[in-house]
Amino acid sequence: MEYSTRPLAPRRQSRPVWVGAVQVGGNAPISVQSMTNTATTDVAATVAQIEALVAAGADFVRVSCPTVESTKALAAITSRASVPIVADIHFHYRRAIEAADQGAACLRFNPGNIGKPERVAEVIAAARANHCSIRIGVNAGSLERDLLDKHGGPNEQALVESALRHAALLDKAGFTEYKISCKASDVPLTIRANRLLARQTDAPLHLGITESGSGKTGSLRSAVGLGTLLGEGIGDTLRVSLAADPVEEVRVGLEVLRSLGLRQRGVSIIACPGCARQQFDVAAVASRLEERFAHLLVPLKISIMGCVVNGPGEAAEGGIGLTGGGRGTHQLYLDGKPVRRITLNSLATEGREGAEDTEGMAGGILSSRHTEALIAELAQEIEAALEEAGRASVSETPAQAPSESATGAVPTATAPPRQADG
Repeated sequence: MEYSTRPLAPRRQSRPVWVGAVQVGGNAPISVQSMTNTATTDVAATVAQIEALVAAGADFVRVSCPTVESTKALAAITSRASVPIVADIHFHYRRAIEAADQGAACLRFNPGNIGKPERVAEVIAAARANHCSIRIGVNAGSLERDLLDKHGGPNEQALVESALRHAALLDKAGFTEYKISCKASDVPLTIRANRLLARQTDAPLHLGITESGSGKTGSLRSAVGLGTLLGEGIGDTLRVSLAADPVEEVRVGLEVLRSLGLRQRGVSIIACPGCARQQFDVAAVASRLEERFAHLLVPLKISIMGCVVNGPGEAAEGGIGLTGGGRGTHQLYLDGKPVRRITLNSLATEGREGAEDTEGMAGGILSSRHTEALIAELAQEIEAALEEAGRASVSETPAQAPSESATGAVPTATAPPRQADG
């Protein structure tokens, strides 16, 4: 049995834009990004965090450049980072020019915020000269006063009009290497704004729920908002904004894409919720294995099922599976087929306080020794399977993008172009 991973809806067609060597939009996989929270002037700390994000699966990383000191530090950062760097600019046009000159692959700024037309022209010239793309980033919390008055507040019409107003300045200059984001902390507003925007431009769309909250709450809010849009075929790159370690943003973003069948990357653990039928501590085994193999970027599905009710069906879908059986004997599956039993009889009854039956957990809690032994056995099987398949490396080789995009436009990136890994 194999479940379908086809997308829910056809992907919206957007033009390709390049962030360094990573294609965004067009036929490229949806890319995942995050943002550093270190002081940009602390080059060592910033590069270390960038590489931690890359290890988690980020395709490129954004760095804030609010001061001349931060843009000076950008040269050292971009030369040491293993992925393209996006410079986050707000109001000062000189910071944008400096960032482009210092190696930024993309500038996040809004042309309408930097004043005179000649200043916009200078930034565009710097972007062109440095093969640098631009992201127009519109947030509900910082909309122009005239649009708030016109539309009666920060609604989807105001967000989209603001985005298209900024885009028009770039279009007028003949600069089309830009993508757009319309974000709000309100999930329904973000969804409505991006639906509206998707109908009015072919620019790639960057998705995100801004200020979504702490780890758990923010992850849920982002999954609902981004998942809705991605399920409708809208979105070309995303950032999950969390008040948490930025590495968690990347993990959540990849999981959202994986859940929708839009990318297959890293370990995906399928585990039952646990009930009185489970023959081992499912939660402990699943959690420990997820933590142990979090470094893997190669696609790998692991199903951890506590009993035979749904276990064989899930295991038959492929990957590596474990189904709980009675008396400490559990069934191991590889590539959907049963290969052997893991028997831990001597440990199975420890911790069962006077249990006369061995069905499920009703008679007591399986011992920690049983759980540890099971984790060790299963981890060994996973590593052996990865080694046999030649996938034991903790990193993956990026898929190379074609030399031309789907529309025939030659990318302007100076580094060898690639698409975000699928």
